[in-house]
Amino acid sequence: EVQLVESGGGLVQAGGSLRLSCAASGVTFDDYVIAWFRHAPGKEREGVSCRTTSGLTLNYAALKGRFAISTDDATNTVYLQMNSLKPEDTAVYYCATKRYSYTGNGRLYTDWGQGTQVTVSS
Repeated sequence: EVQLVESGGGLVQAGGSLRLSCAASGVTFDDYVIAWFRHAPGKEREGVSCRTTSGLTLNYAALKGRFAISTDDATNTVYLQMNSLKPEDTAVYYCATKRYSYTGNGRLYTDWGQGTQVTVSS
């Protein structure tokens, strides 16, 4: 059974940083794509960053340079380092996983965490 548990969200001022964690069980990063998505009120859910099964990391173009995904294989934990945060980054952040091939389509991800709220004040 796949379980994903996010943590690390909170309130931060614009320009600040946060690191989100996603504790993953029931998956191996060699077989599962692991990704971060976010969903802001009134907006569609959007992809943020992902790690493919080959270890390649991909970032949503608009966030490149500010956000970075990383994994700790020893603890099966996925991180999202977020720097230079802006009020428009306010959203619930989710980690999600699917087997094998990468896609930016969140509908194709099979397992999701409960989400963690990130609020950036101006």
